[in-house]
Amino acid sequence: MIIFQTPLFGKQLKKLTQKNRLNVEEAVKNILRDPSVGEQKKGGLRDIRVYKFRLQDCLYLLAYTATEEKICLVALGSHENFYKDLKKTLS
Repeated sequence: MIIFQTPLFGKQLKKLTQKNRLNVEEAVKNILRDPSVGEQKKGGLRDIRVYKFRLQDCLYLLAYTATEEKICLVALGSHENFYKDLKKTLS
C-alpha cells in the first residue's frame, strides 16, 4: 500500500516534537493495518476519515482518505477548529 501526505499534513507534522512524531507514526501504522479504523465523515467531508488519538493530554485528529491501493494523509491537529480548517483547505 502506498502512503501520500499533503503539504498541509507535512507542515503540521513538522511543528511537533520528535516524541510526538513517533506517536503520529504509530497512529499511521494503525491506519495501515485497518484503513476503516477512522470515523467516516458526512456532508462536505464525506470522502474523509478521521482517526482520533492522544498526544500527551490533548486529543488529536488525523484526517485521511483511503482506497484499496493508497492512503493519503490530509491533515493533523487538535480538535479546535479542525473541521472548519479542513473544509476550508479542501474547498
